[in-house]
Amino acid sequence: MSNASDHPLLKPLADFLASFDHAEQAQATPLEVLFALALSFGLNCLIAAVYKKTYRGARYSQDYVHTLLILGTVVSVVIMVVRGSQSTAFGMFAAFSIIRFRRSVAQARDIGFIFLAMATGLAVGAQAYVLAILTTPTLCALIWLLGSQNAFAPRQLSHVLRIRVGNDLNYDKAFAGAFAEFLSFHQLDSVETVQAGMITELRYQITMSEAGRLNAFVSKLQQLNGNNRVLITTAGESSATD
Repeated sequence: MSNASDHPLLKPLADFLASFDHAEQAQATPLEVLFALALSFGLNCLIAAVYKKTYRGARYSQDYVHTLLILGTVVSVVIMVVRGSQSTAFGMFAAFSIIRFRRSVAQARDIGFIFLAMATGLAVGAQAYVLAILTTPTLCALIWLLGSQNAFAPRQLSHVLRIRVGNDLNYDKAFAGAFAEFLSFHQLDSVETVQAGMITELRYQITMSEAGRLNAFVSKLQQLNGNNRVLITTAGESSATD
């Protein structure tokens, strides 16, 4: 009686399933295990140091940094366990699929560091030592460079300027020189008439070129607007003055 697995259409599938039963798990030597653990832990220490150096939030967590070290190293151990055995790999995948990272991630970049630590551990556990040694320091250097240069940061407004001028004053030309001298950025937000239409009040969002020259900037504006009212508040306080 012929076996169903001998059918030409089913034989490839049978061979694929049989490969799980005959796969032999590669046994790592004690020296290899110690080297992999030391390398994985060292590279993840580098990742943790870069995370701490480039962190800009107000909720830095030592527990999270320790988690990066533990997670990256444990992934190396897991990969060494499943290496060479597809059946064990599928079993470990099923076990880890029910485990969730039970911590609220404060910043989106924290997720990126989790994946970086896991990728490093995976490369070391898979014996891709050259890949791990080259990519992890390179990525850490790029992350540090982005953080030190404050790359892709949004424009930060330093102050809100309110200034009153006469209705006959061409304020665009009158303040152009002062704005160019003292400001790195300015944007006119609103123009409003006050005091029964006798005075025009302008509202700007501004960024000072040098914070220490604020008094000189106010004095310059008062000279240009005929000593009318000049009010400057910090950007965070602008809503309180409305």
